Amino acid sequence: MAIADDLKKTLTDPTPLYFAAGTADLAVQQAKKVPGLIEQLRAEAPARIEAVKNADTKAVQEKAKVAQEAVTAKFNEVLGAIDPKKLGETAQDLALRGVGVAAEYAVRAKETYDKVAEHGEQAVRSWRGEVADEIVDIAGAVEPEASEPQATTDSEPAAEPAEASAGAEAKPAARKNTARRGTSGTGKKAAAASGGES
Repeated sequence: MAIADDLKKTLTDPTPLYFAAGTADLAVQQAKKVPGLIEQLRAEAPARIEAVKNADTKAVQEKAKVAQEAVTAKFNEVLGAIDPKKLGETAQDLALRGVGVAAEYAVRAKETYDKVAEHGEQAVRSWRGEVADEIVDIAGAVEPEASEPQATTDSEPAAEPAEASAGAEAKPAARKNTARRGTSGTGKKAAAASGGES
């Protein structure tokens, strides 16, 4: 029964839906910031393009060459300093740290999930409030005036007994038909039997 209870709890938990709603709402909020970022890029683009045009290619190549030599020297230094015994200890230490970091990230992810789900729940409540207001407005516009007489309510009760009596008359007629069929069928059988004998 524990599996069924867990499954029921999982299927009835609205948190994933709230998380999706919160994600959508946050995406909309971020999308609203895009026009400002585009304007900022437009303002900065000419200066950056000009800086690239005026850059000395030889100086850039020299800087890249110096950086590459520094990286190569550091790499060789690290390879020379590797001790196999210390490497095993370091690997174990790193593995334990990795487990701790993974657990920390899992806790942070759960906290973030809960925050986004809470934001989504608030967004859904806000959306429901706005929709409810719109529905009340629509209902007010569509709802008929209370002072107008409703002709359908007066004629409906009269129609119901007529339909009921028509239905009651149809049932005996159907019974008579079946009774006639039965007798006519037996009459034909009798005639066939007497015709066959003669």
